[in-house]
Amino acid sequence: MTSVKKISIGKIRTLKGHDGPVYALERAADPDHFFSGGSDKIVAEWNLTTETPATALVNVGAIIYSLLYIKEKNELLIGTAAGAMHVVDLLTRNETRNIAFHKSPLFSLRYSIVHGKIFMATGEGNLSVWSLDDFTLLYNMKLCNEKVRSVSLNKDHSILAVACGDGSIRLFDVLSMREFHRIAAHQLSTNCVCFHPDDKYLLSGGRDAHMKIWDTENFSLIKSIPAHNYALYAFSFAPGDNYFATASRDKTVKIWNADTFEILQRIDKEKNDGHLNSVNNVLWLREELLISSGDDRAVCVWKVTSNM
Repeated sequence: MTSVKKISIGKIRTLKGHDGPVYALERAADPDHFFSGGSDKIVAEWNLTTETPATALVNVGAIIYSLLYIKEKNELLIGTAAGAMHVVDLLTRNETRNIAFHKSPLFSLRYSIVHGKIFMATGEGNLSVWSLDDFTLLYNMKLCNEKVRSVSLNKDHSILAVACGDGSIRLFDVLSMREFHRIAAHQLSTNCVCFHPDDKYLLSGGRDAHMKIWDTENFSLIKSIPAHNYALYAFSFAPGDNYFATASRDKTVKIWNADTFEILQRIDKEKNDGHLNSVNNVLWLREELLISSGDDRAVCVWKVTSNM
């Protein structure tokens, strides 16, 4: 990994088509395509090689909070505010399953091909685990009385980190699903967690606007950074692992050095023609291509150029 000292930001396009806040972003099989979803209940598929509007993949009849592309099965999982998980076969573009087990929002979806498991973070404070093969329920655990917002897997899929609304991070052994450690991480809700690509660090973002860096050897705190003015909602690392982006309710995207955790750029409305309202998500498609989405109904495409 080469440390990046400076980057430049250029806005490529603003993609318009959603009729409400956009909460979910996810990559597709084609590196020039990605999916988005939000309060208009529609999953849109975007093709960055054309100027044509997005293709509406499916209308699931409920607000969409999470998307998960499973490349090994060519399926898209859709988590809704109603608690349902819809499964779409991307070859036929047909919905094949609608799993209506939970009754509150599915905020985060992840999967492990190593262990054959799907992980759901839910609004009722539960973590549920499902079989990747046949979508049967394996575990359903109550973690807190608040919302469970985010889950992240480390590189070898041995550890699952879970961000909880009571401010904690829960750490589970993925094979046994035994909780082996708990961190009192943030003063208010822990909104997002993300393992660093080199597995040395776990990053967390909270409603308290702080980003915290944890040592994965013993999960002690390395650094606490007042990263934004309001709550952090999402992390996304660039494919080259040199830098990462954060999304915040303060209407900004920030880009950080992945080695030093120093801020490299701040993307806002005034300077960069950024978002008018809360930025809900970020997705790095390629080393030079970052996507952001927000409450202003916009999906923004950014070109990021690094100067080593």
